[in-house]
Amino acid sequence: MSNLLYPKIHPALGPALLVLLPVLLINLASMWSPAVAQSQLLESVKQNPAKANEMCSQFKELNAQGLSATSSRAVSQIAREKSLNPIDSEVLITYVIGLYCPDVR
Repeated sequence: MSNLLYPKIHPALGPALLVLLPVLLINLASMWSPAVAQSQLLESVKQNPAKANEMCSQFKELNAQGLSATSSRAVSQIAREKSLNPIDSEVLITYVIGLYCPDVR
């Protein structure tokens, strides 16, 4: 068998790799959780169209004031109201506008 497929590992590295593997797996899992959280957030609006329509009304009020629904003011407002970080707030706003109020700008 070729050593290219199974290269020799220095004896001191074997235990170190075993220690680092769980750390690597935990880090990978933590990178995945924001996507899961966003999915649950979007699903909650999808399951409750009344929430989405309420948000559309807010966005239309902002439009009437000459503000975009995706402006930093709107993103901050939704983030505060929904206890979200700005990125999740922006994702939620975009999702709601796309599905429930495409006439909002």
